[in-house]
Amino acid sequence: MLTQKTRYAMLALVKLAREYGKGTLMINEIAESEKIPKRFLESILLQFKNNGYLGSKLGKNGGYFLVKKPEEISLLEIVRLSEGSIALLRCTSVKYYEPCDHCKDELTCSIRGTFKEIRDFTFNKLEKTSLAMLAQE
Repeated sequence: MLTQKTRYAMLALVKLAREYGKGTLMINEIAESEKIPKRFLESILLQFKNNGYLGSKLGKNGGYFLVKKPEEISLLEIVRLSEGSIALLRCTSVKYYEPCDHCKDELTCSIRGTFKEIRDFTFNKLEKTSLAMLAQE
């Protein structure tokens, strides 16, 4: 299950994608329109800024903006930055793999095999879904 942080990150970034190329959005605008607590949103936006997805300006016309085009940012990137692993079981994770304490043989474990298929489907769907696609819906 995704955390509230990830949900808020997706909402904020989709809002920024809808406004891409029109200037900046103040944090208050994003927080109010997406019903995100401002203090929580500040830390989320700072994390995405520090990782090269957002830029910001100070002053009267200040706020946040996407550095990359919305079609260049996948939902996979957002989930990974917020959550870490997308796998439900660590033994099926690519980036955060840990061996399972319960498997006698990972290659023949039916539970692991099923969850690896789920992980692969989820990975592919998230990778193919861009902010631009979500901003159109």
